[in-house]
Amino acid sequence: MFYQLMKYVLLGPLLRLLFRPRIEGLEHIPEEGAAIVAGNHLSFSDHFLMPVVLDRRITFLAKQEYFTGPGLKGRLTAAFFRAAGQIPVDRSGKEAGKAAIREGLGVLDRGELLGIYPEGTRSHDGRLYKGKVGVAVMALTAGVPVVPCAMVGTFEIQPPGKVVPRIRRVTIRFGAPLDFSRFAGSAGEKAVVRAVTDEIMYEYVDEYAAVVKAAESASEKFPDGER
Repeated sequence: MFYQLMKYVLLGPLLRLLFRPRIEGLEHIPEEGAAIVAGNHLSFSDHFLMPVVLDRRITFLAKQEYFTGPGLKGRLTAAFFRAAGQIPVDRSGKEAGKAAIREGLGVLDRGELLGIYPEGTRSHDGRLYKGKVGVAVMALTAGVPVVPCAMVGTFEIQPPGKVVPRIRRVTIRFGAPLDFSRFAGSAGEKAVVRAVTDEIMYEYVDEYAAVVKAAESASEKFPDGER
């Protein structure tokens, strides 16, 4: 109920009015049945703009920090994400990753749309970074198609650190579904899941976004290379 209220009455119409999203390739989203929508992640606004343009409900794996923030802002953010049916994901280690995969497979088992950002974090500079293999493991295990999604312009309206987004038009582009049935039964093979993930991401900076962000943060803290 809350999801429909936000999408069709409260938040959705406002976002469409302000950002006038261009929608390309919406026909690539299956009208029914399970599928994964894998998008680049440029901005906090992505969480709201993509669901608004879809006809179907989509459930995202959202980082756990959105559910554990301090103060009034943290409580409001957590309440919003919970009410919208989003799933908190602990990104702290291998076992946490397995739990996230189980949660995602639960969504797919119900025949629903699962949204995921394979990079695992927002891009800090607008580039597409190396994807984590969880998206491939879920696609191969559940035997579902993956619809790539490109968010264009959301970095410019709300880059990391900017609280209030700029009012500019954005583009949300969905690609043709990717079918990985040729790899059925290979979800446990590292080389296969890496190859599938790379096919989903297509062109990316060959480093994980979190690693690059950490390195740049350390460089800013110690500009002379001293530790």
